[in-house]
Amino acid sequence: MEKGTLYGVSVGPGDPELLTVKAIRTIERADVVAVPNIGHKRQTAYAICEEHLRGKELLDCATPMTKDRAVVLAAYERIADDLCALLDAGKSVAYLCLGDIAIYSTYIYVHDIVVARGYEAEIIPGVTSFSSSAARLGVALCEGPERLLVAPVMAADVDEILDVPANKVFMKSGASVHELRDKLKARGQLDCASMVANCGLPDEKVFEHFADIDADADYFSVVIVKDNR
Repeated sequence: MEKGTLYGVSVGPGDPELLTVKAIRTIERADVVAVPNIGHKRQTAYAICEEHLRGKELLDCATPMTKDRAVVLAAYERIADDLCALLDAGKSVAYLCLGDIAIYSTYIYVHDIVVARGYEAEIIPGVTSFSSSAARLGVALCEGPERLLVAPVMAADVDEILDVPANKVFMKSGASVHELRDKLKARGQLDCASMVANCGLPDEKVFEHFADIDADADYFSVVIVKDNR
């Protein structure tokens, strides 16, 4: 029996209308749709694609949100086992992934395991959270000779990142937003920063002025800092 193909499908940051035509076609043609589950009550990738999942066979892919690398790697291996079993049965599988798979996705680890085992896999690109956030704010990420630096918020790295002469995107800001705000204020860069939380989702929040954030931000928060040097 010919083995099936795994498709990593980028579904964008939240707005279902940002799904690409290719993503929709891949999901609808797949025999099985794999849905990531990180333990939250809201399964965002599923919600984005819900209207295209009617009648589809679904595979729940549990990935615990923990800093214990051994636990996470074991979860990836279990997911890969489930995917490979479906591929061995000749089924094609579309694995949903928020944003764009090439940018800090968890899917890519599973993809690499499956490919290393000798299976065919293809990645479908999508709209990134930071490009969507910039559009929501009505700003350019970079113009002319400007550089763009994209990084997740990690307290140990923030000062080093802020030293780089470039426009900056901080992803997955979450509980670190207040620390980031304080560092920007100390550097005189606070007025150059904006934030969008849950871009394209029903609970989206837009802060044109980063100084105006009023509480701890959701994990899916993007902070854009324009360089003022």
